[in-house]
Amino acid sequence: MANIKSQKKRALTNLKRQEARKGQKSDLKTRIKKVLAAVEANDKEAAVTALNEANKALDKAVVSHIKHKNYASRQKSRLAKAVNTIQ
Repeated sequence: MANIKSQKKRALTNLKRQEARKGQKSDLKTRIKKVLAAVEANDKEAAVTALNEANKALDKAVVSHIKHKNYASRQKSRLAKAVNTIQ
């Protein structure tokens, strides 16, 4: 542990942010899995709704520097392609 007061505060702040980022990453993964589950079930309406939520979460992750913009665009493309395979 640090000896300097400001570094002690910084360590605590870092732990708080780490927990927040962990929750955001988990939420993002869950939304992606919902899209894939709806595609597996051949439920077009649920898949489109889940895709919109996943896209929103991916955009938020890019803005808050949790994920890289190329990762987000790759996931969006992949998920849209999966949803479009449903007839």
